[in-house]
Amino acid sequence: MTTIEIILAVFVFVGTFLFMEGVAWFTHKYIMHGFLWIWHESHHKLHNHLLERNDLFALVFSVPSFLLLFFGIGNNVYMTAAGFGILGYGIFYVAFHDVIVHQRIKWRPKKRSKYLNRMINAHYIHHKVHTKEGAEAFGFLYAPKKFEEKKP
Repeated sequence: MTTIEIILAVFVFVGTFLFMEGVAWFTHKYIMHGFLWIWHESHHKLHNHLLERNDLFALVFSVPSFLLLFFGIGNNVYMTAAGFGILGYGIFYVAFHDVIVHQRIKWRPKKRSKYLNRMINAHYIHHKVHTKEGAEAFGFLYAPKKFEEKKP
């Protein structure tokens, strides 16, 4: 593999990772809070079980990553890079959303950056709404500054 191919593969990986935030935002706003609310609604309700119907989205999002890796490894470095970009986003999503925010595994960093606090706050603002309509803050790894916590 040439240096140019390696650099391009890194760009594909990073680009795919960043693109996935847009895909996740769009999916969250228009599909999860749209025609597949029947799956996502479980995530907006208090419960004491480990899994929720909303977890089916993780399976849906894993399919393109799996296919890109399955067909790309050993055949196409760019497909492989894209597959790992989606996988990387998925890992960050689980770490942030499921572990840090929703505490599915009881761990939260003691020292948090303003960015992480803004993301957590944005997600809590999103969960103030328990219905299909009226929610805001649909991103998973990005939140505008308007979601910074207001200090009294």
